[in-house]
This record gives sequence, C-alpha cells and structure tokens, in this order.
Amino acid sequence: MDHFQGMIRFSRMCVNFRRIRKCQYVQLMTTCLVLSVVMVFWEQLDMSFVSHVKSYSYRYIVNRFTYINNNLTIPHEQARRFSDFPYLLDHQDKCTGKDVLLLLFVKTSPENIKRRNAIRSTWGNETYIQTALGVTVKVLFALGTPHTKKEKSLWNKSGEVGIQEQLIHEDHVHGDLIQQDFVDSFHNLTLKLILQFHWMHSHCAHARFFMTADDDIFVHMPNLVSYLKDVSNRGITDFWIGRVHRGAPPIRRKSSKYYVSFEMYPWMSYPDYTAGAGYVVSSDVADKIYQATLILNASLYIDDVFMGICAKAIGVSPQEHVFFSGEGKSPYHVCIYDQMMTSHGHVDDIYDLWQAATHPQVKQCTSGLTGRLYCTIVKITLLCKPYYFNTYPCKAAFL
Repeated sequence: MDHFQGMIRFSRMCVNFRRIRKCQYVQLMTTCLVLSVVMVFWEQLDMSFVSHVKSYSYRYIVNRFTYINNNLTIPHEQARRFSDFPYLLDHQDKCTGKDVLLLLFVKTSPENIKRRNAIRSTWGNETYIQTALGVTVKVLFALGTPHTKKEKSLWNKSGEVGIQEQLIHEDHVHGDLIQQDFVDSFHNLTLKLILQFHWMHSHCAHARFFMTADDDIFVHMPNLVSYLKDVSNRGITDFWIGRVHRGAPPIRRKSSKYYVSFEMYPWMSYPDYTAGAGYVVSSDVADKIYQATLILNASLYIDDVFMGICAKAIGVSPQEHVFFSGEGKSPYHVCIYDQMMTSHGHVDDIYDLWQAATHPQVKQCTSGLTGRLYCTIVKITLLCKPYYFNTYPCKAAFL
C-alpha cells in the first residue's frame, strides 16, 4: 500500500514537473515571439520615430544649418562639374520676346513619351492656356540620355529605331525637349534640377514664376494660373510654395531608394523643402537658387532636398499650400477639383481627370452658400481621416 501511494505521489510530481516545464516552455516561446516582433519592427521604429526626434532636436535646438551650408560650399570650378554638360536637344528661343507668366519644366525619362503626349494634350497644352486662360505658359521637358548604348544608338540589332532617335523625332515635332548629356537616372535627379535653373537663367529669366514637376503629376492649370496672376499682381517676392517637409531626417535604411549614407550627408536633419512632385518659385528665388548651385556640392542625389539646401543658403523658406499634393493622389470629386493645384501619380487617368476637373459644372456645383457648405462636408469626409494619405491635409477641408 505504501509502495502504491509512493507511486501515486511520484506520478503527481512528474505531472506537476511536466506542467512546470510546459509553462516555462510557453513563457519562453512567448518571450521569443515578442523579441522577434520587436527586432523586426525596431529598425522601422528607429527610422520613423527615433530619427524624427533626433531630426527635430537638431533643427530646433542645435540649429546648425549654417554649419551644413558652409561644409557643402565648394569652389566654383568644382561646382561646374554638376552643370557643365553639353546640350543634345535645346530651344534657346523658347521664351524670347514673350511675357511669360510661368516657365514649367517637367522632369521626364527618355522612354516616357506617352506621359509627355498626355501632358501636351491636357494641362500642358500651351495653345489652350494662351487661348482659354489668356496668359503665356511655357512647358518644357527636362531629361538626360538613355541608360545603355543600345538605347542611345540610332538603330538596335532588331532593326528598331533607338530611343535617342525617337527623342530627336519627337522634339522635331513638338520642339519642347531640353536634354543634356548625362545618364537619365534616379541618382542624377539633382543634375536635372540644376539643368532647369541654369536654362531659365540663360534663356527665360524674365518669366515671373518657375515650376518643376514630375511627369506623372496632374496640374489644374486654370486654378494655378489664377492663383499666380494674383500673386504677381501683389508683387510678392521670396515666393516658394508646395507640399512642405519640415524637420525630415535622412533615411539610413539601405533598402530604401532614398537611402543617404553618413558620408554623403552626416547631419541628422534636412533643411525644409517641398516635395519634388511639383512646386513653384518666383523669378527672384529662381535666380538665387541658380547662384547657389554655382557654389554648392550637388552630390546629394535627392533633388528636392538639394533644393532645400540651396534655399537655406540664400535665406528662403518654403510655404505650405494645402492643395499641392505630396506623393499621393487627391480624391476624385468635384469639390476637390474646385481648389486643386496638383495631384501626384496620374498616368492612365490623366485625360479623364482633365475633362472632369476643368468642366464648367465644377464652379456651378461649388459656388454659393449651399455649394460651399456641401463641399465643406464632402472635403471633411474625404480629407479628415485617421490615417495618412500624403495628399491634402485635413485643414484643406475648411478653405
């Protein structure tokens, strides 16, 4: 009997031991799971939260942007290597003898002919702008050379015309391509930006405003022209508007296309800048930016950030315009079209959007007390959401 009771006690001890082991195993597995999740998201947390904390501390407490500008200043002879490329396609008389309200450069890649044609047929149609809006806007496309020798050649092995030959033909038809002899790539976007400011300085300095935009952007030209005419009539200077990024930190994650090494930019924060999708500056700012490009190191290949560095060097700050889009598309709605300036990410839908956004019914639906009240409610619904869209901010709903 004692032996039997002993066996029972031993059995109970084994069961308890197994329970303890099982409990410890569960705890161990849970701990490992939690640590794994933390490890997976730590880099993202560090990039999105810690980096921004460091950036804002650097911006508002340390405030060493003057130090940055001094360190990026180089002799003029060295700075010339970022702009001293021969022109392959050029139109020096594009602005000659004309009262130009806006010189608009579209950043494009050699192969994106469909995008360029879409722009020429819609918001970038100079004839429409002159006839319907009564002002002169000059639209040009800035680009480099195709990537490979095959693309550059007039004929490839399959007997097809090479991209460069297609560009020559396209430019012969439309007369609006400005091309320099550097490889057209993401890492040469700053060279493309410098191309634009140097071309304006040499051939269109009398234009009242300068705009640069991506070739997948939509510009509501009637709204933009009306706005710029008002700004011009008021004689505003030091003018720079767009979607402003304030206190943005460099991205140190190597997997990102926007990765910037410590060697290239060792500081914790960028100066304020506007999203490169589309922004506008007055002619006096454009000239100052040109002057800054003559003395600054343009190795940083993120063009909108380099624009911010140039602007900081000349003492100009960007101003937020709530209807300039960042990286995202604006909502499709008549109440949005009434005040829209730009929207990003449009390729296949650009024709339909142009027809809808410029339709006379837009002004009819949004005018008057009833129309304004209706649109305020609609815009609150579309723009004031708990997650980030990178288009128009919630405050745009109340304007």
